[in-house]
Amino acid sequence: MKKTMLACVFEGNGRYALKKVPIPSIEKPDQVLLKVLVASICGTDIQILKVPSGHPANSGIILCHEFIGEVVEVGKECSGFKPGDWVAVDPNITCGCCGYCQAGKHNMCENMTTLGIFLNGGFAEYNVAPGSQLYKLSKSLKPELAVFIEPLSCVLNAFRKVRPNPGDKVLVLGAGPIGQYFILLSRVSGAGKIYVSEPMAFRRMLAKKSGADRVIDPSKEDLEKVILSETGEGVDVVYDAVGSLADIAIKLSVRGGRILLFGQNQQAKTRIKQNDITRRELSIVGSYIALHTFPEAIKILETGRLKLDHFITHRIRLKELNKGFSAMRTGKAIKVIVFP
Repeated sequence: MKKTMLACVFEGNGRYALKKVPIPSIEKPDQVLLKVLVASICGTDIQILKVPSGHPANSGIILCHEFIGEVVEVGKECSGFKPGDWVAVDPNITCGCCGYCQAGKHNMCENMTTLGIFLNGGFAEYNVAPGSQLYKLSKSLKPELAVFIEPLSCVLNAFRKVRPNPGDKVLVLGAGPIGQYFILLSRVSGAGKIYVSEPMAFRRMLAKKSGADRVIDPSKEDLEKVILSETGEGVDVVYDAVGSLADIAIKLSVRGGRILLFGQNQQAKTRIKQNDITRRELSIVGSYIALHTFPEAIKILETGRLKLDHFITHRIRLKELNKGFSAMRTGKAIKVIVFP
């Protein structure tokens, strides 16, 4: 095997470089060497590359936490895998020892680290990951669809906390990649009418394909007036996929409504009126990454019943990453698939 590979290395302060680096090797008995089959760009990658940064990351690491690999070599303590296996990678490595891990709340781990953010990730030809983070895949599932497993697992963790009842009116704030998942899952769960607020035309068009009934451009229409005039009082469920719209979610909820806050924006400073929550008995829930939902996401995708092909807006090579980053920044992409 050759000794070097192309990789996207984060250099800090919004900068990255595509350059040749040594191919990694197994250093611990619980590790697996993977050949990256496919990766994808997440909104978190874009946040990392913002100035000032919208998400912390370690300088010098290889970016990308959404990737699918083929097993090349297996450490002595990873008897469940063999060369040639296809695997999905859970990038969030937890300690298993803190109080949250012991209580089964691994997504709240006090010592968590993440491939592609704090450790080397998948924008490369090869990666080394702990065997505990890998999930075998059927080879009937195309790698470019399997790469949806990681983000879908995160959305499933959120969706099971606030799932619309049949006939419920739903509002999705933001029709980026995560918002599209909420639209699709709400539709297959029997939601009545699905409203979507999204300022970017391309994403509004895809929201309709995902199952939205009414798509609103908040830069041209008064979102509050539209929702209240068409629903009377508001919606039953709101999903904030943006990370800064809790105040709007509260305004547009019916009494007893449920709000799921998913998007992350560390700079957002939202002003809310607490009495509106108390008086109207609103339920507001946050959700962070996946929690024991990788197997569920894999099962869903392997059935082929959840149609995600239209989410793939770009297919590029690793050396063309700049095109993918640009498309994500300008809202002209939902899922950018990256091949090494």
